[in-house]
Amino acid sequence: MINGEDTTSGTALLIAAAPAGKGCLIDATSALPTLAAVAPSILTGTTAATIVELADPTDPQTVLTRIRAAAAAPGPLSLYVTGQLHLDHKQHLIHLALARTTPTTLRYTALPWHWLAGELKLRRPGTTTVIIDLVATPDAWQKLRTEGLVLGHGIRVYGRVTPPPSRRQIAEPAYLKALATAWRSGINPPLAQLHEQVAAQAGSHDALFLAIDNTAVLSPAASAVQIPNQPYQAPVPGPTAPPPMWESAEAAKEDPLPAILAAAHAGRHGEAASLAAMWEGWALRTHGAGSVQAIHWLEVRADLARLADDPARSCELWMAAADARLARQQPPDDPAVEGAVDRAHHQWQELRIPQRALELGPPLVSLRHHVPGRRPGAVEAVQHRLELLHSTSPAGARSTAP
Repeated sequence: MINGEDTTSGTALLIAAAPAGKGCLIDATSALPTLAAVAPSILTGTTAATIVELADPTDPQTVLTRIRAAAAAPGPLSLYVTGQLHLDHKQHLIHLALARTTPTTLRYTALPWHWLAGELKLRRPGTTTVIIDLVATPDAWQKLRTEGLVLGHGIRVYGRVTPPPSRRQIAEPAYLKALATAWRSGINPPLAQLHEQVAAQAGSHDALFLAIDNTAVLSPAASAVQIPNQPYQAPVPGPTAPPPMWESAEAAKEDPLPAILAAAHAGRHGEAASLAAMWEGWALRTHGAGSVQAIHWLEVRADLARLADDPARSCELWMAAADARLARQQPPDDPAVEGAVDRAHHQWQELRIPQRALELGPPLVSLRHHVPGRRPGAVEAVQHRLELLHSTSPAGARSTAP
């Protein structure tokens, strides 16, 4: 539990990994001596503790084996991870780089983040704490800003992710070092409180700080609450974008949506996205793909992407929500279906990157043919803009050349 609340035996797994050579963005292993100087009982929050340390591991399968063994331990588990995150461009998945990782060997030499999430989700909720201090490559950073870093329901996550440092600079795991220094000085308040203190010390105003503790929430309220929507200027001749309509579902003792919205409106978009994705995962496991609950959280994520000023991601998610509702046999003129397509259309019109607009245009046209909406000319508006993009973009010019 951390903070000495548990009298059973706990496990702390310390992972510090970064590529060797010029691909290194963070001096990950420099956090280990500071953490090693902390009493094991503090690292685990238990009277008896087992500490496992992985310094610059090279093989993802070996790391997975250690994570699996730690996750199988019966007592509380505290996982400390410092290193750098990369994005696999083929599958668009986040990976934790290891010592031999290079951009071309990423898929074979790095640890997929979903491997870690998959092992931890098998544990009993409330028994796992993950503390991170990570640097993300530019493409991974863009993904994390709007989609967050997801582990799963019932797992406490504290720490930070920062964008890549300036060229020829190596970042320091300042968050983990500050945390360990506080513990060594005898300071041991509740982790949420200590996180706030350490986050202030760690600086880096552009960092993504995570403070996720939903272990006490039994089930998410899938929403009688609406996400407050900033007024849209109606695109011409496209759709208006009314406030999202969330469908009622089972009540819960605590609704996570207000906290998610508070994080988003405070500019903590990655934290908000992480929470929403976590609850979407809960809904998928509990109610299944295509359920009202799962679609609810998909729509929440779509609007969070809008708040994070990522119209491409918001468009993709709104189209996915519309497809999911149609797959539930909701008719094309259902207000929830029309609303999802209208919002996807609106976000597509907000796109200022021609290549992304060209990529998302065809599936939007297909949706618009099926769900034309209540405003005349929506289908024609998408087709007209696509024609303009094709005629003005380099790719389009090449394709029309004799």
